[in-house]
Amino acid sequence: MVVDTLSIQDHAQALQGLLSTRTLNDFAAEARLDGESLSQAVERYEIDYAWSVLGSERLLDATLAALALQLKAAPSAPQSARVAAVLQAAAAAQPPEALMSFDNDVPQQLTGLLWPAAEPAHSA
Repeated sequence: MVVDTLSIQDHAQALQGLLSTRTLNDFAAEARLDGESLSQAVERYEIDYAWSVLGSERLLDATLAALALQLKAAPSAPQSARVAAVLQAAAAAQPPEALMSFDNDVPQQLTGLLWPAAEPAHSA
């Protein structure tokens, strides 16, 4: 089993460097390049404030599901709590204007950061 000595804040900072966030102006420019309005792009990509996406139950559930796949077992209560704490810390560190999409690879990235060589708790 991997022994994780990094703090919640360390993991949140590492996750920050992997996040794909944009300003509203960036999303608008990308939408124009795709030939659509900003509202169409926001709806299609399910864009919201980054702090809201990172702090959502939806992203927490998706991350716990990714961890379960990697562990080949349901995450323990401490593992689940650690995932929630890192996501909340990353959400709190977001600039208020930063936007991101729910369609991202945060669950896989965070699972890799927290348990890079995770083994099932009951491996043979």
